[in-house]
Amino acid sequence: MQQPVESPLPPAHPPMPAVPPPGPEAATGHFPPAAAPVVADATTAPVAVLLIGPAGAGKTTVARHWADTRRVPTAHISLDDVREWVRSGFADPQSGWNDHSEAQYRLARRTCGFAARNFLANGISCILDDAVFPDRPVVGLGGWKRHVGPGLLPVVLLPGLEVVLERNAERTGNRRLSDEEVARIHGRMAGWYGSGLPIIDNSQQDVATTARLIDEAVARALAPW
Repeated sequence: MQQPVESPLPPAHPPMPAVPPPGPEAATGHFPPAAAPVVADATTAPVAVLLIGPAGAGKTTVARHWADTRRVPTAHISLDDVREWVRSGFADPQSGWNDHSEAQYRLARRTCGFAARNFLANGISCILDDAVFPDRPVVGLGGWKRHVGPGLLPVVLLPGLEVVLERNAERTGNRRLSDEEVARIHGRMAGWYGSGLPIIDNSQQDVATTARLIDEAVARALAPW
């Protein structure tokens, strides 16, 4: 009867990988310079930008222009637009912030975050806009980063109060706020100073220039240390 053949045991130590012979650099002591780090082009890199600012700062107008003029596919996601998908039963924050309006805000933010992640996963950049308060955890930056991801790039758009009041006066419907409310929101937005976030004062800048300043802020955020 034929005895089974046992498979050979593996060697106690795996063979060492072959070491390539030293190149001429080892003999001369001169090595070629390291390749320069690749800096992502802010105009083409796949990114998710959160444009923060008070009512009347021009967030939506600038965000649309930025998305329209990039050289790669880019989407614009407005939190206000998504909130207003709710028709019957819409909780308008202008009527007072309560549990109902907060719940709809949270739902809209989750929806925007899901859309942003989906766009990025398919190679499409996006810019979101929202009046994010630095002193309000519920309507805050942390929630956006949880829903979109840690790679979210926040940029603050903060023109002067006179400019904000003038732009708000040109609005219609429930997007137009009272002067008192606009001033209150603008004052709270000043808390972003000292936060380390890029802040753009677009009081004297047109839309195209402001969009270019966003590109510069994104480029700095993408630059290697």
